[in-house]
Amino acid sequence: SRRLRAAARRRRSSEIVRGCVKTVACGRGNLFSKVAYLLGLRVSPGHRRRGIGRRLVERMEEWFRQAGAEYAYVATDRDNEPSVRLFTGRCGYAKFRAPSVLVHPVFRHDLAPSPPRSRRRVAVLELPPRDAELLYRARFAGVEFFPRDIDAVLSNPLSLGTFLAVPGGTAWRGVEAFLATPPESWAVVSVWNCKDAFRLEVRGAPRLWRAAARATRAADRALSPWLLRVPSVPNLFEPFGMHFLYGLGGAGADAPRMGRALCRHAHNVARAAGARVVATEVGARDPLRAGVPHWPRLGAEDLWCIKRLADGYGDGALGDWTKAPPGDSIFVDPREF
Repeated sequence: SRRLRAAARRRRSSEIVRGCVKTVACGRGNLFSKVAYLLGLRVSPGHRRRGIGRRLVERMEEWFRQAGAEYAYVATDRDNEPSVRLFTGRCGYAKFRAPSVLVHPVFRHDLAPSPPRSRRRVAVLELPPRDAELLYRARFAGVEFFPRDIDAVLSNPLSLGTFLAVPGGTAWRGVEAFLATPPESWAVVSVWNCKDAFRLEVRGAPRLWRAAARATRAADRALSPWLLRVPSVPNLFEPFGMHFLYGLGGAGADAPRMGRALCRHAHNVARAAGARVVATEVGARDPLRAGVPHWPRLGAEDLWCIKRLADGYGDGALGDWTKAPPGDSIFVDPREF
């Protein structure tokens, strides 16, 4: 994907926005479109009423058009009223999709992918990047925002691996055999290392919250010698790292349970790497959403807004994507999270 950063400087303050252009699936068959993504818009409070944010967006849109983008989209917090007003009002974007960011803390102990005594065991396999690419292209090409350069995503050094959950005892004979005769239920997910890209921090938390979090960690330490594993809240009140789960999907009636096993496995990967939370972003109607363990207080509700940049219609079969109804799933590119 092509990237650009535009900035405006006014004395001691600076305003900035970044953007990239890439080709993604539109959620209808195998139709793809060239789209642009806006991210990192930052305008100091003293300049928000001077139209600088709108001018930065317009400048980026000019570059997007020159790069051949048909659409531009942006993700913002659903409760961020100034940002929503800027894009849906002054900049002419339409509210498009409303995925949720689901977050789970990383405990001091590992989690079993499936209950030890369960008769329905789940096996978690790690796929080589090439096998993961073939699986994603075969099963995700019709998911909205699926990137055509998925091979570049999977081979990125920050991508820590792709994991496949299948019923216990399923023989693995290669991805081609799997695609030809998949099990009744399965799920897949990839893990992205945000920890080495940026850090997060929870600020302004009441002292009671901090004390309660410390108490859970102390209880976990005290009881761990007796194998009593207490869910503990990691220290999120200082800079910490995160792992992001992307490309979550699957098939079959048992897919949510398979997805849960993958999330628990990803928790263990994050724990080994020193990350303190695991997050993913899913659509409101995603079939695997019910299987994603998360703590609601740590998550967020996103709003994706979209704008058509091209004149006329680039693909008659697609029409105007901004007016298309949402699909069940959405692909969140980890490079933009």
